[in-house]
Amino acid sequence: MPPKILEGCKMDHLKEFIIPFRGLKEGLHHFEYDIDGTFFKNFEYAELSEGKVKVALALTVSERMLVFDFTISGSVEVMCDRCLGRYDEQIAGTEKLIVKLGDEPGEISDEVVIVAEGAYQFDISRYIYEYIVLLVPMQHIHPDDENGISTCDREMTKRLEEMKGSRHTDPRWEALKALKKEK
Repeated sequence: MPPKILEGCKMDHLKEFIIPFRGLKEGLHHFEYDIDGTFFKNFEYAELSEGKVKVALALTVSERMLVFDFTISGSVEVMCDRCLGRYDEQIAGTEKLIVKLGDEPGEISDEVVIVAEGAYQFDISRYIYEYIVLLVPMQHIHPDDENGISTCDREMTKRLEEMKGSRHTDPRWEALKALKKEK
């Protein structure tokens, strides 16, 4: 649960992902988040729009540094590359983010961020979104069932197979290929 400091603040749906670290004692702190479609809708041009993901966050606070250890598991809805049907892709993984206090705010690497010396809170929502997206495999194909049979939409894959056999070549491409052979 987010710290009670944020209760009553008038912010958007991502307010629970803002951690006011100045009020936290040095040491280890735990947070848990349930991610769903409401979370994904807050990101413009989001690749994902639905899912049920749990994020367990272990935050280690020291005098000049914050270490965020994320454990992410759940599922997100993706479109199958083969049949264009939607299905839930299982994801799981861990990520680490180190936030240091410094004079020049910026990102040193994918894992290390510097925030201004006077900062008192840190928004982790963007990082959670990016970590979830990175856990989704590049290729999206319905998983096979327990018998090893594809769970893709049979009607759609049948249509695609029929279309594959009846491919018509655009005559303009043939003309271009002929020009290429002449050289």
